[in-house]
Amino acid sequence: MVTASRHARVVLAAPASGQGKTTVATGLLGALRRRGTDVAPFKVGPDYIDPGYHRIAAGRPGRNLDPVLVGEERIAPLFRHGAAELSVVEGVMGLFDGRIGPGEGLAVGSTAHVAELLDAPVVLVVDARGQSHSLAALLHGFRSYRPEVRVAGVILNRVGSPRHEQVLRDAADAAGLPVLGAVPRAADLAVPSRHLGLVTAVEHGAEAVRAVDAMTEVVASSVDLDAIAEIARSAPELLGPVWNPQDEVSPQGSPVVAVAGGPAFTFAYAEHVELLEAAGAEVAVVDPLNDERLPERTAGLVLPGGFPEQHAAELSANTALRREIAALAASGAPVHAECGGLLYLAQELDGHPLCGVLDARARMSPRLTLGYRDAVAAADSALFPEGARVSGHEFHRTVLEPAHGAQAAWFWRSGAAQREGFVDRGVHASYLHTHPAGQPGSVERFVARCAR
Repeated sequence: MVTASRHARVVLAAPASGQGKTTVATGLLGALRRRGTDVAPFKVGPDYIDPGYHRIAAGRPGRNLDPVLVGEERIAPLFRHGAAELSVVEGVMGLFDGRIGPGEGLAVGSTAHVAELLDAPVVLVVDARGQSHSLAALLHGFRSYRPEVRVAGVILNRVGSPRHEQVLRDAADAAGLPVLGAVPRAADLAVPSRHLGLVTAVEHGAEAVRAVDAMTEVVASSVDLDAIAEIARSAPELLGPVWNPQDEVSPQGSPVVAVAGGPAFTFAYAEHVELLEAAGAEVAVVDPLNDERLPERTAGLVLPGGFPEQHAAELSANTALRREIAALAASGAPVHAECGGLLYLAQELDGHPLCGVLDARARMSPRLTLGYRDAVAAADSALFPEGARVSGHEFHRTVLEPAHGAQAAWFWRSGAAQREGFVDRGVHASYLHTHPAGQPGSVERFVARCAR
């Protein structure tokens, strides 16, 4: 169905990583919501962590917009699906940073690419530490490099003093960009980090709520919310279809599908559950840290990514649930495990016994494995037919030995050709994250197997 949308929208970008986009985006969502605006949060790229903080601030799910994983044709429909009165899209890395490849167009998956697909204005968040008049050159460069990407203003972050702010405002004026806010340096806005980035909001609990409240307060007091809203409302009418899970999959029965959640398994896209339910599944959440039984009548299990390595002792101690999951897998029931879920199915993680479904052992590694993968399904499975091609993403600092079973899940090239993951009866387990909205057939296939 083609619709017209007048939803206001703005993209928050930066010259590079580490400028404070998440702080400003989260605070902006909270400040706009506090004054009565219905706000919707989005994040460019495959990030699972920032959307958790966005959700607290906005009071609705944070959604990802990733052209690499879902295809650029789905970006605007997915945006319309989750949009509200005013939508804030937090970018990734620097404005023009994306998947490296040939050509002179916008880098695929970059913030600029998504802003162009949404026809949305961009506000730059700039870390002002160590800068004064040079800000003018930086802003001039970002404005003129790709004129089709409309940079509409700048928010100065980590400003040191009123004098520093005035110098920066003069520099921005020389570059022809309005300053929409000046956020002072504030140590209490720091969110603790770990080996893969920020601590997830679910794990951080009440502290995450306090951090979001602090971000909201400082943005509300230092950013011109009316000016941001005006820029967001300047976005033109957005024509086209709205993504609808019922249009993507057909009902396949009504099996109970357990989906792992709680602090250890937080890396999941909102559209996954929506597609499972559209395919007929009765979705039941299970927390492997606390629940000792799978839900009644469980016919299939989804184990998303997360940080099980941070909870290995507690996961190991829940022997009752580990045994139930092992028995479910042994019965041939479909089990879909990604990254953290893969680790949970291993024999052990750093010496802590886990579900023992896979004949493999996991350990922490000093090396971060990160990047997009163009993968080919190595075998027929509960998710994909053999030979299916997908775009996925790896993001982990653990190693599994061996890296694949007798029947691998995937073939891909990352330098040398390699096999990765495990397919065994109903189990499909891999480090590779895929976005279900980009592969809706895999969800329909999974539910159909569960129904059988």
